[in-house]
Amino acid sequence: MRRLLPALLSLALPAAAAEGEAVFRGHCANCHAVTAGAPAGPGPNLAGVDGRRVGGDPGFDYSPVLQAAGEAGQRWDAAMLERFLADPEAMFPGLWMGANGLREATDRSAVARYLAERRTP
Repeated sequence: MRRLLPALLSLALPAAAAEGEAVFRGHCANCHAVTAGAPAGPGPNLAGVDGRRVGGDPGFDYSPVLQAAGEAGQRWDAAMLERFLADPEAMFPGLWMGANGLREATDRSAVARYLAERRTP
């Protein structure tokens, strides 16, 4: 059993990453890139967002509420990303982003993990 558990976990990790990527592509990729160095689109590039200051992509013009959050020292982490993905407007009233969030907690968690893996070099 001790040998079986690590083997099963190693099989689950790629599936979780694929799930996060699929949800991201279906809900977020029209506006956001996740490749380091890719230009911003309607939304900022999210490569390296985990650990980054809110409103911290210098190539993007953020809404004032996100600029203020960054100036206050807020940084993105998995838990904050999951809360944001639940209801972006509730978390940051006045946000310019037009999305409504992700309804399913499993989708929010999968996308947060997927973004955490998209580190910049």
